[in-house]
Amino acid sequence: MTKPPLTLYLAAPRGFCAGVDRAIKIVEMALAKWGAPVYVRHEIVHNKFVVDDLRAKGAVFVEELDDCPTDRPVIFSAHGVPKSVPAEAAARQMLYVDATCPLVSKVHIEAERHHENGLQIVMIGHAGHPETVGTMGQLPPGEVLLVETPADVARLAVRDPARLAFVTQTTLSIDDTAEVVATLKARFPAIVGPHKEDICYATTNRQEAVKAMAEKAQAMLVVGAPNSSNSRRLVEVGARAGCAYAQLVQRATDIDWRALDGIRSIGITAGASAPEVLVNEVIDAFRARYDVTVEVIETAQENVEFKVPRVLRVPA
Repeated sequence: MTKPPLTLYLAAPRGFCAGVDRAIKIVEMALAKWGAPVYVRHEIVHNKFVVDDLRAKGAVFVEELDDCPTDRPVIFSAHGVPKSVPAEAAARQMLYVDATCPLVSKVHIEAERHHENGLQIVMIGHAGHPETVGTMGQLPPGEVLLVETPADVARLAVRDPARLAFVTQTTLSIDDTAEVVATLKARFPAIVGPHKEDICYATTNRQEAVKAMAEKAQAMLVVGAPNSSNSRRLVEVGARAGCAYAQLVQRATDIDWRALDGIRSIGITAGASAPEVLVNEVIDAFRARYDVTVEVIETAQENVEFKVPRVLRVPA
């Protein structure tokens, strides 16, 4: 039986970013250095496939330090943690390794500097997301106010309108964030912004690739986890850019083939915590049903690499 033709547009860049790659390496290197089990507070990155793979190698994932014994190493996830977490680990004399993405740490440092200068911080982010919790937890209660939408800005009660700064979660929608920032600046003209954009390079690059792909594809699939902020934003960006059907899938088994019936072009991308093996799995699933022609849509090249903590490095 002849397979129907399908043009598959493949976004570039896609998938793992430098922060995710570094965090996974940290867990693997910790297992190699100290043996199993190694404890990880929260999912190291938001992807079930990655977490299950590390769990099979000996990583134990927990939500709080109370769930960790004091005689085994514990690793903090790439999303960052409140200051109270390493303080508690130190008080319990635990060996810990911080896998916070350096670009998230940059936001932490930024918030602290503003605080030292007497400014109250407004954070643009999603309530309850680990990165938001971690960033807000760098400062005393009340020093970081959270907003998500322009409506939140309108309701904001600040200490002094002339003494404000803002920071953002690194995985937000560029367009949504720009709207919130514009509203903040309109209401608080003296507000101080980041020295350099807080939304990370990987989030920005993946969203730009999706916008370029959405112009060509009838449908789009984003490979990523439901709890992955950057993956969910890619779905939203694709839909807003004009793609009639944009969906998040964790694996090829999640594809809704009936919804794709009759399509002749599809875009594929992956969130920053989704491994390439899952992208290939999705492509293979399309090859099994269609006569696929792959076209890469490249909007940027990435060569960023972050060093692992010194405690894990092998002496030369």
